[in-house]
Amino acid sequence: MDSSKNVVHSGGCHCRKVRWKVEAPSSVVAWKCDCSNCFMRGNTHFIVPAEKFELLGDSEQFLTTYTFGTHSAKHTFCKICGITSFYVPRSNQDGIAVTVMCVDKGTIAHVEIKNFDGKNWESSYGETGIASCSKLQK
Repeated sequence: MDSSKNVVHSGGCHCRKVRWKVEAPSSVVAWKCDCSNCFMRGNTHFIVPAEKFELLGDSEQFLTTYTFGTHSAKHTFCKICGITSFYVPRSNQDGIAVTVMCVDKGTIAHVEIKNFDGKNWESSYGETGIASCSKLQK
């Protein structure tokens, strides 16, 4: 499998009421953030342009959203099982953060994990280049 070529990944929450598909490489760069929310959830996610993400079926009716602080991030989670399988991150308002562990097995070949210092969000945002993750590659 060519790890730089985009594939369609499927995934969702624990109870499977929320399902989605996303187009991304089979080898992804995922971000481990230590902001107060991501740290408590143990979240590691990769970011894609919003255009590459599609919510499937009637998933929307099973979602609810939590915000805090700047209210920029939209932490969506399943109303039934409570799992955050994706969300709109503060760092990439034009993208979707996909929780690596919520991707169905078989399409991810490799995960490179980078750290994002969410406790010092502003400086980490400028230093990491995370903003480019939600831009369409030409």
